[in-house]
Amino acid sequence: PKMKEDNCLHAALICLGMLYYSHAITTEKLNHTRPSLHGHHEKGKEGQVLHRSKRGWVWNQFFVIEEYTGPDPVLVGRLHSDIDSGDGNIKYILSGEGAGIIFVIDDKSGNIHATKTLDREERAQYTLTAQAVDRNTNRPLEPPSEFIVKVQDINDNPPEFLHENYHANVPERSNVGTSVIQVTASDADDPTYGNSAKLVYSILEGQPYFSVEAQTGIIRTALPNMDREAKEEYHVVIQAKDMGGHMGGLSGTTKVTITLTDVNDNPPKFPQSVYQMSVSEAAVPGEEVGRVKAKDPDIGENGLVAYSIIDGDGMDMFEITTDYETQEGVVKLKKLLDFETKKSYSLKVEAANVHIDPKFISNGPFKDTVTVKISVEDADEPPVFLKPSYIFEVQENAASGTVVGKVHAKDPDAANSAIRYSIDRHTDLERYFIINAEDGNIKTIKTLDREEIAWHNISVFAVEVHKQHQEAKVPVAIKVIDVNDNAPKFAAAYEAFVCENARSNQQFITISADDKDDSANGPRFIFSLPPEIIHNPNFTLRDNRDNTASVLVRREGFSRQKQDLYLLPIVISDGGLPPMSSTNTLTIRVCGCDSNGSLLSCNAEAYILNAGLSTGALIAILACIVILLVIVVLFVTLKRQKKEPLIVFEEEDVRENIITYDDEGGGEEDTEAFDIATLQNPDGINGFIPRKDIKPEYQYMPRPGLRPAPNSVDVDDFINTRIQEADNDPTAPPYDSIQIYGYEGRGSVAGSLSSLESATTDSDLDYDYLQNWGPRFKKLADLYGSKDTFDDDS
Repeated sequence: PKMKEDNCLHAALICLGMLYYSHAITTEKLNHTRPSLHGHHEKGKEGQVLHRSKRGWVWNQFFVIEEYTGPDPVLVGRLHSDIDSGDGNIKYILSGEGAGIIFVIDDKSGNIHATKTLDREERAQYTLTAQAVDRNTNRPLEPPSEFIVKVQDINDNPPEFLHENYHANVPERSNVGTSVIQVTASDADDPTYGNSAKLVYSILEGQPYFSVEAQTGIIRTALPNMDREAKEEYHVVIQAKDMGGHMGGLSGTTKVTITLTDVNDNPPKFPQSVYQMSVSEAAVPGEEVGRVKAKDPDIGENGLVAYSIIDGDGMDMFEITTDYETQEGVVKLKKLLDFETKKSYSLKVEAANVHIDPKFISNGPFKDTVTVKISVEDADEPPVFLKPSYIFEVQENAASGTVVGKVHAKDPDAANSAIRYSIDRHTDLERYFIINAEDGNIKTIKTLDREEIAWHNISVFAVEVHKQHQEAKVPVAIKVIDVNDNAPKFAAAYEAFVCENARSNQQFITISADDKDDSANGPRFIFSLPPEIIHNPNFTLRDNRDNTASVLVRREGFSRQKQDLYLLPIVISDGGLPPMSSTNTLTIRVCGCDSNGSLLSCNAEAYILNAGLSTGALIAILACIVILLVIVVLFVTLKRQKKEPLIVFEEEDVRENIITYDDEGGGEEDTEAFDIATLQNPDGINGFIPRKDIKPEYQYMPRPGLRPAPNSVDVDDFINTRIQEADNDPTAPPYDSIQIYGYEGRGSVAGSLSSLESATTDSDLDYDYLQNWGPRFKKLADLYGSKDTFDDDS
């Protein structure tokens, strides 16, 4: 209540002051005792003083207090003109921002009132324009002028922080006065007027750990050596108060959560001085033996601890690693243990911080040590082979019962039990081997073939006689040594082709061999012909000495009709000890070739053809015969339909070799425009009927003496013979005939377009008009339009 009364009193005092200030200004306007705020003098160029004309309006800047809630509109000020004599003839008009809505003017007296409550934080000032006009004529009496109404601020807005809650961190054990965070509040009131926006910060909660600067809002530490391990989080309340913190001011608060961050100020420490562990002698290297842990109250990287073995008789047998998730030291077995040799070990383990802060090095040393004692427990161990694996060799084709090798295992326990051996039959399904259960000797049961299986991988079990559950297994690899027991053969199923016109010593195929034996028994192959055909008259063999051989032609001139297939035996020997050899047969076919040596035909049906014609030539000949037969059938059919002669002889017609295309479409008279017989024999209409060829009725038998010899390879002779037979055979189509293409289109009204006979006929046509048809018809104009010129020249 007291604060409200103070605020009301303060507002009343401000209102009284403003009214007094406004009255003084109005009095100044009316009396014109002093110049207006704009001034009456200005300096011109070169320091000359210019006198401004006296203004008709006189006023200063107006003020109105915000948040006024009185019953009547508040008077802002009064406007008055020098020419206003008070008789009411002058009318005052107000325009601009808020005119007529917020600010109204008495058009007679010029008094301006504010009709609404104003908020400076919403709008700080208004620009208005005043004008004096004649009430009767509305004629402006003076130029319009602008003035400003400023809203006077009151303390009606409390301070507000930017955030409702703040979070900050500061390292533990920080020095007093260490800056933590700065909090900032804002006040919507006018900072240029009074103390309404002057803020002062203070701490309400959080003493004595933290303090705040009154003017800046910076929070700082207030106690030394604050320990995160004792208390990690603090809650601080900060207040911001306006009016410079004096009584009557408004305030706002915010909460700040401050967390102490960790520093490495604590060394690791083992909770006990000795650790006891045990491990079985059957443990394998890498197996975990036990764990130790040194406690460090620090967190994060400050609490990281690394473990190491620094001393002890078990340094070579054990190792320690760090589990950074649990911060434990894991003791693991490094080598195999033997209870019968040593039953206990001792280790000295050290735990040290990974990251050390030099500021707190005086709190060290940041490490600790502990003793770890490890006892070895006896275990019933399985047999142990003397080797981790075995490799044996045996020759292929060795007799059954041949010794391959021997494996040996022993019982590592003090009892040294007897051992029995066996072969894992899953690795020897074909049962090639057997093992002596007492001494571990491995022997063959079957004959081995390297070309079938070169390596045999089996497994051998060793078990204690009295303890069948104690079992060991070892891999045994058996290599089968190669013996030269395979002869070389052709690398592929070769089939050679030789031309009938092949030249002597011409190579036509290269062969190679393959041997199933190892390369040691066949590094080079030797090719040769059998002794009985070493002097073969047709072919010979040349060893290239690179595991290949070439087959060559020994003579010239092969004939498919005499023999189209040759079988050449070839002997191939390897380089093994002793060497192996085999006889392989090469199939050679005789083929027809062109002059370039390209194969034309190797088919068996070619034997019955004369002169060895190729398939392409035969197809061409057959196609010609078929075409000729079709033409003959067409002519015979036309002859039977039209009964017109096929051949016309017109010796005197000079156009017998001229082909004319003069189907003019003769209209109604051209009823046989497409009569083939008429087109072929146009003079038949006139009664001239020439001779027609008639197919003979008797069969012609070719003369046997004209057939070429069966062994002839001359294609020209063959074709000439066939032509001669066709010329002498009257039954062979086509029949001799002469075709005449001299028909000029008789019966057509349009006549012929041909100019061939135009020179022999008397024509009265005048072609001089062609001269006027342009350059495209110049040639025709020269030919037909210059007849007189030619006559004159002659």
